[in-house]
Amino acid sequence: MSDARPAEDGPGALQLPGRPRHPGRGDPAPGFRLPGTGGRTYALEDYRGEPVVVVFYPADHSPVCTQQLRSYSEDLGLFEEVGAAVLCLSPQDVATHEDFARLHDLRVPLLADTDKSVGQSYEVLGPLGFYRRSVFVVGPDGVVRFARRSLTSLTYMPAAQLARTVREATAATG
Repeated sequence: MSDARPAEDGPGALQLPGRPRHPGRGDPAPGFRLPGTGGRTYALEDYRGEPVVVVFYPADHSPVCTQQLRSYSEDLGLFEEVGAAVLCLSPQDVATHEDFARLHDLRVPLLADTDKSVGQSYEVLGPLGFYRRSVFVVGPDGVVRFARRSLTSLTYMPAAQLARTVREATAATG
């Protein structure tokens, strides 16, 4: 795609020219309150004062999503070292998330955005309404410090790179 260019606010992400996506770096992060694994409801505002990695992934039980979330679970200590919470969202329901988490021993919370309203507010929905694999780092102040949206959803940021991004993004604001 010759018109594509690297997004200003995320290495390796692509964005169509002339169409800035919001939220982007420096924008307030849209709030949300969603049911998730562990019988909990998760709200972005509950994490105010600490960085949060908000991960949008297309589907439970798909090969790349499974690899991505297993990686983040196995390397959860990297996120803890930088003081960041990790919240993973997809459109499947909580029962499907619980099954997926149990099957793959996932330790990151999986949130159910069944109506895709949060995905829509973060502009991560593709042309057919599927989530694009995306990641946002929300600073302790509730402002987006990093955003990366994938056009193909075939790759993801490794945990070590994402933890480094959290450290860099929050150091620049603190």
